[in-house]
Amino acid sequence: MSSNSITEKEGVKDNYYVQTVAMDGPAPPTQMQPYQRTFGNPAPLGMLAYGTVFLCSSILTLASKNVGSPSLVMVFATFYGGISQTLVGMWEMFLGNTFSATVFTTYGGFNFSYGALYLPQIGLAAAYTVDGVVGQEFYNAIGIYLAIWDLITFVFLLGAIRTTAPIVATLGFTVCALTCLSANAFTGNPHLATAGGALGIIASFGAYYGALSLFWTQQTTLSFIRLPLLVTAPSNV
Repeated sequence: MSSNSITEKEGVKDNYYVQTVAMDGPAPPTQMQPYQRTFGNPAPLGMLAYGTVFLCSSILTLASKNVGSPSLVMVFATFYGGISQTLVGMWEMFLGNTFSATVFTTYGGFNFSYGALYLPQIGLAAAYTVDGVVGQEFYNAIGIYLAIWDLITFVFLLGAIRTTAPIVATLGFTVCALTCLSANAFTGNPHLATAGGALGIIASFGAYYGALSLFWTQQTTLSFIRLPLLVTAPSNV
């Protein structure tokens, strides 16, 4: 028998490459369906962490005369924003959402580094301190630091234009807030700090809206509490 011969037996036609079932033959055995694993959406956690850190930082910026120490921001930025957003970024990468993974992981690093700015163990502020007084060079360094993150946020804003309105608003107001805060670090103008704090609060509420619209669902809350996603552009545009 040649290698390309075909045999017919009990209604099933076989060869070395394929197997076909004749229409008048017996039905093939039923196969078990594979188990479909479901995954949760990590994005609401990342948005909440983003908004909470920015909200705390902006409130302290507006109340800088009454709250002089940035320790509260360090706690939020390191132990909530930094850890949570880094983990969310890794989970988003596992789910195949490259843009979300990049954004969340990047801001996780931002929160870690922002908290490290004021850690005495890092010694950044001490490097710019002369006779117990922090010099203008330290604030210039902070201005450069915020300007770089402002540029990164603007890049993310361009990449998010076709997502949802809360995400676009969050990144847009973040760009404006970081611009004002960076300029304030260079110039010391208190009005720029006030504007940066106010814009940061608006950005944080945009992040909260984005988070709540994703986990206030039909399974968890009442219909009049749920928030629409507000998609800015269809995916086929």
